[in-house]
Order: sequence, then C-alpha cells, then structure tokens
Amino acid sequence: MSGARISGAAVPYLPRGVRLHDDRVRGLRVLLAPERVIQLDPVGHAILSELDGKRSLAEVILTLCSRYDAPAEQIEGDVQEFLRDLVDRRMVFLDGGAA
Repeated sequence: MSGARISGAAVPYLPRGVRLHDDRVRGLRVLLAPERVIQLDPVGHAILSELDGKRSLAEVILTLCSRYDAPAEQIEGDVQEFLRDLVDRRMVFLDGGAA
C-alpha cells in the first residue's frame, strides 16, 4: 500500500492480537502486537482510539476534526500517513477497499 491513498469508505480496525495499551510503569501509550510494540504519541493514540471496526475512515476523520477543531485537510493528511504505515506493518486492517 505504500503511498496509496486509503479510501474514505474503508473501515480501519485493529486485527486480532493487536491492541492499545497504557504502560503505566513508563507512562507511555503503546500499540501492542505479537513480538512488536510501537510507542504512540498523542496524535497516534487519538487516531487509533477512534478505530472501532464499524466507522469508515471518513467518519473517523470527521470525529477527529470536531474533537480537535482542526481543518479536515490537516487531519486527513495525518491520519492517511499514520494508517498507511500501520497497514503496511499489518497492525491495522481495512474492510471495504484500501484504495
């Protein structure tokens, strides 16, 4: 998928075995997957917290725009880049078309 735009109709979700986790000892938010851990910044955590496997990417972006009072173009760019990387790493899956 590298560089390909994710369709707004696609429904992103965390696959089985991948989950968000608060590491209270270190005070970090991480994405856990078998034999992998990714430390999340507040933006990454905000994006992944919205993935419920039911709402489309477009709906997730609108929710984030409303919550953070930010322009849709900026939010969409951040979300697209972040999720493309995680899709490439097989830490986020898409239903309903990838491009």
